[in-house]
Amino acid sequence: MLWSLVKILVFVALVAAATLGASYLLDMEGGVLIAMGGIEINLTPIKAVIAAVVLILGVWLFLKLFGLLIALLRFINGDETALSRYFDRNREKKGFDALSEGMMALASGEGRKALSKAAKADRYLDRPELTTLLTAQAAEQVGDKAKADQAYRKLLDNEKTRFVGVRGIMKQKLAEGDTATAMALAEKAFALKPGHEEVQDTLLRLQAQNGDWKAARATLKAKLRHGTLPRDVHRRRDAVLALSEAKGVLDDTATIESREAAIEANKLSPDLIPAAVLAAEGYIAKDQKRNATRVLKKAWEAAPHPDLAAAFARIEPEETPEARLKRFQQLVKTAPDHRESRLLMAELYIAAEDFPEARRALGDLAAERPDARTLTIMAAIERGEGAADAIVKGWLARAVTAPRGPQWTCENCHHIHAHWAPICDNCGAFDTLAWKEGPATDYQSPVGTAMLPLIVGEIEDQRPASPRDPATGPTPEDAEIVEDPASETTPPEEPEKPKE
Repeated sequence: MLWSLVKILVFVALVAAATLGASYLLDMEGGVLIAMGGIEINLTPIKAVIAAVVLILGVWLFLKLFGLLIALLRFINGDETALSRYFDRNREKKGFDALSEGMMALASGEGRKALSKAAKADRYLDRPELTTLLTAQAAEQVGDKAKADQAYRKLLDNEKTRFVGVRGIMKQKLAEGDTATAMALAEKAFALKPGHEEVQDTLLRLQAQNGDWKAARATLKAKLRHGTLPRDVHRRRDAVLALSEAKGVLDDTATIESREAAIEANKLSPDLIPAAVLAAEGYIAKDQKRNATRVLKKAWEAAPHPDLAAAFARIEPEETPEARLKRFQQLVKTAPDHRESRLLMAELYIAAEDFPEARRALGDLAAERPDARTLTIMAAIERGEGAADAIVKGWLARAVTAPRGPQWTCENCHHIHAHWAPICDNCGAFDTLAWKEGPATDYQSPVGTAMLPLIVGEIEDQRPASPRDPATGPTPEDAEIVEDPASETTPPEEPEKPKE
């Protein structure tokens, strides 16, 4: 409102000034005399001013018309002009509109519409890095691999889009299962952009699957250097790669190098169980029992595991059960209440034939956390204490159908492995195996059940029957004598004889 009032006041002031000036010009005496070729023109002051304004407008109009004529001649000659720029802007607008619609169609899952819009955008725009990429992604969405491959190969010709083309072809080769070509393309993409996280992960996975542990460690170091991997995760995965490299050297029978690599892996990550086991075996082979004991104790303190106990037993393979029991107490004292420590001590007491102590060491694991191993140990304790065969068979029957307990399980696909490996056999993921409870499966862990014949022995059947493996469970003929140990711990009473 105020601004409108100001404009009105300014307009009135200008009109008043023009009127005042015109009145001065009218009252002014004299004029302007123009003499040209014997012709004289006498102009009054007001007419002279009007003539000057008309002259100025005429010159300005002449210059504009002359410029338009020059521009028209240049346009006919092919030079860029405002007119050509106008048409170019119009084409560019149409091209970007088509590109925008194509990207929206691609995001909406309309691959064929995106292809059509990409072709239209390519006609109007001189931006092949955009239109070709849209064409490639749309072709992938509709399943036209040949067109997508052709589009990605076009991107290889431009230095700015070469990485996008290499990465696109690499992903195609991975989808086709051509890991050799994908590896070469991943190395090329990594050389173009070393800090690209997806390319780093792809190259690392392919190198690990190919067993090129040295190159994989270099890639892992690059991930740390570019900030795409936390330092603690890098330390753990570098230990896994060092361990895998050590196993490779061990396969080539170069024992010295394998020991050094295993010890390096153990130093990088002391809680990595296979590294600790391999390092301890290297020390045992060199008769450095104290070093082997130190490595295994440190690993047990971080994560108790049956493989560590087995390696600890190999330090003194000829010792008596009593001596072994005393030596193992030094191992488990760092985590005495851990489930693995209690199971281990129960097994050692069974080997020493101290069954009451074995029961005390096992505690309530068979009731609160029953699995195949705890139930098998309980069967051995019952047999060692002289319980009836029906009770022992009852524990074994429960062990057959009980959960397998902690196993090497892939955290990515939940596939269960009998032994640790750096790469999952099922999904190919790197460093995803963890010692934990796996999903319900028919797979039976070798831990625990493989010890069944060793710690239980052969149960003699009191009735005539065909011999069978106790791990396979009771047969239908045994159904009447199998008792549930959780509900009763005494043999069944004989039926009362009828009175005569």
